[in-house]
Amino acid sequence: MPAEGVDVDDTVIVITGEQALHQRALQALPESAIVLAADGALDHALAAGLHPAGLIGDLDSVSPEGLAWARAHATIERHDPDKERTDTELALAVAVRLDPAHVIMVGSGDRLDHTMAAIGALGHPSLTSVPLIDCWWGDQRIHVVHGPGRLTLELPTDTTLSLLALHGPCGGVGITGVKWPLAGAHLDALIGEGVSNLTIDEQVEITVSTGVLTVFVVEAA
Repeated sequence: MPAEGVDVDDTVIVITGEQALHQRALQALPESAIVLAADGALDHALAAGLHPAGLIGDLDSVSPEGLAWARAHATIERHDPDKERTDTELALAVAVRLDPAHVIMVGSGDRLDHTMAAIGALGHPSLTSVPLIDCWWGDQRIHVVHGPGRLTLELPTDTTLSLLALHGPCGGVGITGVKWPLAGAHLDALIGEGVSNLTIDEQVEITVSTGVLTVFVVEAA
């Protein structure tokens, strides 16, 4: 694994989840980024042609073939199965230690609890130091903004996007370039006020003063 703070496009990709990675997500990944895998997601990363520099977790779901590959080609950070954090959380903690400018989490899976926990992990306070955080879950694009923060998105007009306070209330929420703009809004956890907006400009500006705001973008196929 590269030394902490290494400059490789300043991006770290964390692969997680129980299913194969979606092609749309793979096409969006920068080639020069550092790739980390959470446990069995290593197998999905290898199947997709990615070569993780690190394998993190209790290693209860990675295949014997995947583990053998990691022993030859990657750094392994093995944790006790009785750990208090998920493998995704542990992999994100390693990503943060690399001091990146951008973290991208890529995963897929049908279990709702695993999906919510993985996306929820992007709201951990330790990620406040990361300027840009986004995620691909299947073919769904997600951005996470820790307050106080700002996000600028370049999107086609008539793109649907939703703002949700998944991690607790958010204050000072604003969005421009959409049909229903917000300014200084307060969003309680998981309420629908920010859901299903539409872009009217190709540039969208999103701000949040306090809390962690999650932005779901529904991009055309």
